[in-house]
This record gives sequence, structure tokens and C-alpha cells, in this order.
Amino acid sequence: MSDPTVVVSFKDTPHSEKVRQDVEARCAHLALEFPETTRFEVTLTADGLGFSAHGHVTGRDTEVAGHAAGEHLGEAADRMLAKLERALRKVHDKKIFNSRREARKAGNKRHGA
Repeated sequence: MSDPTVVVSFKDTPHSEKVRQDVEARCAHLALEFPETTRFEVTLTADGLGFSAHGHVTGRDTEVAGHAAGEHLGEAADRMLAKLERALRKVHDKKIFNSRREARKAGNKRHGA
């Protein structure tokens, strides 16, 4: 498995190396948990009095997006990454359990015949 590409962009807001490092570390952790991911794109921007974060994850048969807002830049990023993690979990589990359900159904049909 190769490391996924992580792109962090700051739009209309000062660059924060700490936030960038935190986002990259969290994306690396998600990539370990979900090996089908190949690219993480995160955009952080000023939004009124707070900040917003938009994320997009792609990979093998996987495409997930999410956004969140927060009073602080790091808070917006954390909320968005939590949403992406839940969405990745849903897609990942659906793939795994779908094949198990199909195998169970196929197994039941053979025994009933």
C-alpha cells in the first residue's frame, strides 16, 4: 500500500502549519483504517466570523465528501474530518457486509434446495 496524497489548502485565511500537520496526521490515520483511500483534499477558509472546512476523499470504489464550520480553524477541520470518518466507515462497512450478506443468501439457497 502506498501513502495517500494529502492536499491541504488555505483559502482567504492565514496559513497555519500546526493545523496543516494535524490534518495530515489525521488523514494518515484514516488511510491506515481505510486502505482503499488514495487522495484526501481539504480546503480551509474564513467564513463570516468563523471558519469552514471542506473535504473530499477518493480511492478504490470510494468517493466521500463533507464540510463543517467552527469558530476556530482547527475546530472546523476536526469536525469535517469526523464527518469524513463516519462517511468512510459507512461506505467501508457497506462493502464488507454486502458481500457477507450475499454469501449468506447464496449459502441458504443451497441448503434449502
